[in-house]
Amino acid sequence: MAELGRLEAAVMDVLWRADQPLLVRDVLDGLTTDRALAYTTVLTVLDNLHRKGWAAREKDGKAYRYRPAGTREEITARTLRQVLETSTDPDLVLLHFARSASKRELHILKQVLHEREAGA
Repeated sequence: MAELGRLEAAVMDVLWRADQPLLVRDVLDGLTTDRALAYTTVLTVLDNLHRKGWAAREKDGKAYRYRPAGTREEITARTLRQVLETSTDPDLVLLHFARSASKRELHILKQVLHEREAGA
């Protein structure tokens, strides 16, 4: 979650742990930080996460309830996709990634490639 700041990452952790969408107050109560946070600070962070596509929200009266826009793994994969798409040379980025991949990562990539070839 390198794209996120420390507080954003902490807020996302609260959202991922929750079993239902949360109000700002619920998120604030779920945060464990080394300093006291203002309600408006958490509200701003949630709005930023919504704008970045990390959090979804739904209206509940005059307030919003927030939830993750996907699992930790889905959002991480989406972030990797954005890195490739915004690169000036995505092929070269992918090449460097493949060369740095572990044996386990290469095994998973090979499995997916075989599945795609078999389904094509």
